[in-house]
Amino acid sequence: MIPQWLRSPSRAAATNPTKSPSHFSFSSFKDIDAILKEEEEQQVLYPQSPKRPSIFHRVKLSTTVLRAWSSSNRRPLTLPNADQRVVVYLTSLRVVRKTFEDCKTVRSILRGFNVAIDERDVSLDSSFLDELQGIIGRNKSFTLPLVFIGGTYIGGAEEVKRLHECGELKKMIGGLPSIVGSSVCNLCEGLRFILCPQCNGSHKIYSEKTGFRSCADCNTNGLVRCPSCNPSGHRRISYPFS
Repeated sequence: MIPQWLRSPSRAAATNPTKSPSHFSFSSFKDIDAILKEEEEQQVLYPQSPKRPSIFHRVKLSTTVLRAWSSSNRRPLTLPNADQRVVVYLTSLRVVRKTFEDCKTVRSILRGFNVAIDERDVSLDSSFLDELQGIIGRNKSFTLPLVFIGGTYIGGAEEVKRLHECGELKKMIGGLPSIVGSSVCNLCEGLRFILCPQCNGSHKIYSEKTGFRSCADCNTNGLVRCPSCNPSGHRRISYPFS
């Protein structure tokens, strides 16, 4: 009979095999094991799904935005003749990079809802600046873009991104009429302006009696609003400065 101390480790392991548990058996690892199981099940059910913000994150964002609105004591800004569309005051100039990127982001978000959007580019028509000064106030500063939904001021880039992330923006735009077909105009290719047909974009008209004079049909850039995609309800409006 071979003594216990002379037995080889391989024989001892063969006679007394130890099985490794498939899951943690210690009580201190029970929570970790449950989390790992839940993640494995999610990967099996949704192998290609991107990481989405949790429900707690979305609820927190929605609560923060709504609380900010309710605690604001400012008089709500409204825009006339805009109750059935989205109006965005923006700029297409790259003078200030952050402003240009914010306008680009807001435009991309709003165009994804397939509703009527009136994009008022202040770099193409200075009369839009006069409108903003009449709505906000001549001595008050503002940062582009500014978004109005159904004639009510919503906010700028940060507010639009937060509302979009928490799902509130979709609810606000849901009641507006949808666009049938492509949202890009074939005449102006989405620029909202075309060259003035009277002066061919020069903003000058010549006559033998008076010589050169400024064209009354276009803005200082020699542009007029596109008659194809221009909302019929929009006209140049004069506001009393406050």
